[in-house]
Amino acid sequence: MIEKTGTFETKKSYTLRVYKNLKVNQYRGKRAFDLSIGLIALLFCFVLFPFISLGIKFSSKGPILFKQKRTGRNGTVFTCYKFRTMRLDAEYEHNGKPDITLENDERIFAFGKLLRLLNLDELPQIFNVIKGDMSLVGPRPYPVEECAYWNSIFDDFFYRYAVKPGITGLSQVKGYRGGTYDVKHMRKRTDYDLIYVQKNTLGMDLSIVMRTVTKMINLDTNAH
Repeated sequence: MIEKTGTFETKKSYTLRVYKNLKVNQYRGKRAFDLSIGLIALLFCFVLFPFISLGIKFSSKGPILFKQKRTGRNGTVFTCYKFRTMRLDAEYEHNGKPDITLENDERIFAFGKLLRLLNLDELPQIFNVIKGDMSLVGPRPYPVEECAYWNSIFDDFFYRYAVKPGITGLSQVKGYRGGTYDVKHMRKRTDYDLIYVQKNTLGMDLSIVMRTVTKMINLDTNAH
């Protein structure tokens, strides 16, 4: 796995990158797995939605849901849904780098920190799973600009998009999650993502989902 250096690609050059030749074997029944577990999770989402909505409204002015363009399978761009956890009036100094959420980010309001700790901010992505933009398990989808940034660092980063992105993944249960500019951290996270791309099985997906739930219950999500 080769690292490369270079400038941060523009959104246009990034989205024009060729993904159509990315092919990987995925186990039969993955879509059925996504829909069966996803529909159960959707009921859970409907139950929690009113309470989470009130918490967000009392904590910060703005919409309940946060929508963002992210990169999906074969480089397709889709709208990803999350519960909003950051203030709308917060400013971010880019300095030529993509806008990512860092540890102890002052833009996150108190209730948003709780949602992130419990992984509940990702719950609306169940709608992305039902629509077919995402799977329950897979490499996490990054914003288009962030994908372009890491694509300029790692030659093999785009192989993550041979499969659908997931709400959770092997990297996350291994403790590699949250925004960072640390190259070593992202190298390890990408390695786990590529392991999943090559070895994905129903057993692996079940294990990752169970480990994700366990981490949520134990408040061991390593979220920020």
